Amino acid sequence: MLSTATNMAIFRQYVLPFAIVFVFFVALVAVSARIFLPNDMAAPAPIEEISSPQKAELQLPPGLSMLVKGIPDDLALSAQFRMTIN
Repeated sequence: MLSTATNMAIFRQYVLPFAIVFVFFVALVAVSARIFLPNDMAAPAPIEEISSPQKAELQLPPGLSMLVKGIPDDLALSAQFRMTIN
């Protein structure tokens, strides 16, 4: 029967290096797969917001609208939200 030290040595010498090399090759294949994608899919994702007609028609509930869009300027300037410094 193999001792615990021998089991750890097998793990360190064979299993762990194989796992590291395997993960490296999986990552290499995933990155290299972009070569075979169509041109529009291989490009990075756009960072500017694309406006759509459906988005303009979307009306959010008032509570959710404040969380998504922030406090409207007229409400932010009202006395309810004005900060006082003592």
